[in-house]
Amino acid sequence: MLARTSPRCGRARTIAVALHGIEPQTFERCALIRDWLEDHGVDRVTLLVIPARDLHPIAERSPAMVEWLRERRIHGDSIAQHGFQNRGSRPDGASRRLLAISQPRAGREFVGLDESETRSAVHAGWRILKLAGVEPDGFVAPAYAYTGALRRALDARFRWWAGLLRVHRALPAGGRGTRGPLAPALSLDATGPMSRTLSPSLVRAGSLLPTGTLRLDVHPAHLQHHRHMLALEWVLSRAHGRRVAVTYRDLAGV
Repeated sequence: MLARTSPRCGRARTIAVALHGIEPQTFERCALIRDWLEDHGVDRVTLLVIPARDLHPIAERSPAMVEWLRERRIHGDSIAQHGFQNRGSRPDGASRRLLAISQPRAGREFVGLDESETRSAVHAGWRILKLAGVEPDGFVAPAYAYTGALRRALDARFRWWAGLLRVHRALPAGGRGTRGPLAPALSLDATGPMSRTLSPSLVRAGSLLPTGTLRLDVHPAHLQHHRHMLALEWVLSRAHGRRVAVTYRDLAGV
């Protein structure tokens, strides 16, 4: 098992796995993936929870999932709010694809919202999770699509937020946050035949870069694609014994 050592202790190379898209409909798959990660030595994971897919709060739709999240937090996982509904209509553009290795397409939930709408959506999601007993310590926007209004709304609620290239520490009351070292998120794309074919090789190549922190995105949809799971297993096998498992909260230093 990968050691439970904080990145603040020494200069250990780390691996930060984020499990995306956790909501009642995907809960069983996400629980299977979390167990699978544990089997591969990853004992600390950042769990990205969608508060109200289809406007139904998670506590109402799946008490079992809420209990699971509470248990996972006790065992060292970090919980992040993943948007509000995590829905949108526009796919990622070419400019965003240049920034990530096989970044998956997803809805840009906050793009086009004004300041008030953004604050309302962020606060509503945070409140749903808090009332469920799984208050998030951080935030990850769907598709890493941030706006100025979204960044301003996050400082008042969260201790950190994760972008495509690094994890940022938030500061309240208008203070300036700090950003962590460069650590691009590696993710497999399942949105089309070409991306499904190419992204496993790109993720393997990206994991070989000499970075201090290897960030790896995992989605419940990966269970449906054998080549994706093989690529993830290859990356995790190489990291085993070489990198320390950490959460995004650890990377933010909070």
